[in-house]
Amino acid sequence: MTVTGTGPAGAPRSALADTVLARLTAAYAGAADPGRAAAMRAYMKDVAPFLGLPTPERRALSRAVLVGTPRPDEADCTAVALRCWALPHREYHYFAVDYLRRHAGRLSSAFLPVARRLITTTSWWDTVDLLAAHVVGALVAADRRLTADMDEWIADADQWVARAALLHQLRYRERTDAERLFAYCLRQSGHPDFFVRKAVGWCLREYAKTDPEAVRAFLAREGDRFAPLTVREALKNIGAAPEPP
Repeated sequence: MTVTGTGPAGAPRSALADTVLARLTAAYAGAADPGRAAAMRAYMKDVAPFLGLPTPERRALSRAVLVGTPRPDEADCTAVALRCWALPHREYHYFAVDYLRRHAGRLSSAFLPVARRLITTTSWWDTVDLLAAHVVGALVAADRRLTADMDEWIADADQWVARAALLHQLRYRERTDAERLFAYCLRQSGHPDFFVRKAVGWCLREYAKTDPEAVRAFLAREGDRFAPLTVREALKNIGAAPEPP
């Protein structure tokens, strides 16, 4: 892939993306630290190569890259995200996630297939979880018709798509569709993958901050269907329901 031009398949033309990618690759490459990069790659289980940019430094560079750039439209966001994702180093993916989080309100329901493409490409929790909670969740909250897509995602054979479906309501709080949340947890209660089981416990734990009694009651009824890890995660901050006298 080249820094300018249309980039990877499906990326729309965007003059803003041309500017951002040119600045970004120059800034990030100039600050690369190979010593840190090796340790970061090992910590992330070799999912991708790293440039070795610590998060505070990376975000400072990102802010400098974006100085003076206009607010993007959806095509710009799509182009920036897909072109960043086509670059090998993980920091570019992080930039794309941060960019989409910042501009999630400018995205329509038509962006959901792009979000899925990002979730299923170079997949690991460090990008999937933020995309699920901050991008997919925002899209579904803005267009409730997308819950039908989430109902398909939760049954998907790709563990990261299923994890994204579980986590998309993570920030909804009082707006959480508890019936759907609990149904998704049950749907994946026996999933063999650690990351899906962990996500079940995490989304229950997060909803317990809003309605602890509902989570306790749900686990009192259905707890035997979940792995001990999931139950511990779900009850971490609220404890088990008291035994009846």
